[in-house]
Amino acid sequence: MRRGLRHVEHVMGTVFSFDIRDLRTPAIEAALAEAVAWLHHVDEVYSTYRPDSVVCRLARGDLALDECSAEVREVLALCKSAVRTSGGWFSHLAGGVLDPSALVKGWSVERASQILHEAGAHHTCVNGGGDLRLRGESAPGVPWRVGVAHPLRADELCAVVTGRDDLAVATSGTAERGAHILDPHRGTPAECYASLTVVGTHLTMTDAYSTAAFAMGPTARDWLESLEGYEGFAVTPDGRSWRTTGFPGETSLAATVYR
Repeated sequence: MRRGLRHVEHVMGTVFSFDIRDLRTPAIEAALAEAVAWLHHVDEVYSTYRPDSVVCRLARGDLALDECSAEVREVLALCKSAVRTSGGWFSHLAGGVLDPSALVKGWSVERASQILHEAGAHHTCVNGGGDLRLRGESAPGVPWRVGVAHPLRADELCAVVTGRDDLAVATSGTAERGAHILDPHRGTPAECYASLTVVGTHLTMTDAYSTAAFAMGPTARDWLESLEGYEGFAVTPDGRSWRTTGFPGETSLAATVYR
């Protein structure tokens, strides 16, 4: 029986990749198909670009929250939790209009990873547009190593995160999409950082907190230090950097991107 299974899927306007290091079984193959279908379901329900999506219908007032599924209500409750924990630096509104995108991608990857795990795939990496959920090991006795691209120097790394078992890595930055993260209190682009990476155990809140910390600016480091189970690393536009005390990795450039 062959070891390993890989798949790439274009959905939600980005690229999702699956790297499964377990022995390939019919159950795992079926779970991979289910996980891919799940991502397309999420796109249909939560897209802010599809006029017929539940999120767009909610935003227009064509649909009431109590008419939505328990899943949609759960997502919006998670968004409100992130707003509270971050002191309002996380937002699920864009210009006053409902937009849970900053949480949905991480949440969808977390569920896709869980689908694989329940089918017996215990050594996996699910990558949603650069935000990763990892389980187990990359090989027997070998931890996962995840490189964080340097936001100011093409083809270089600014950090490498090392870990095994439950690991989530999310990076917010300007390198790919420009200044797209807004300060929710002012409505202007957040410009304190070139990139900010948060590491946790589950991707839903790790991803949301990465966005919140990026928007937060100078107080982000102290806020991340105060959160149990989360660590961070940031690079400023002038090339300076900082890391929280428990950040699980190296902040050097001489390392592999991901193996």
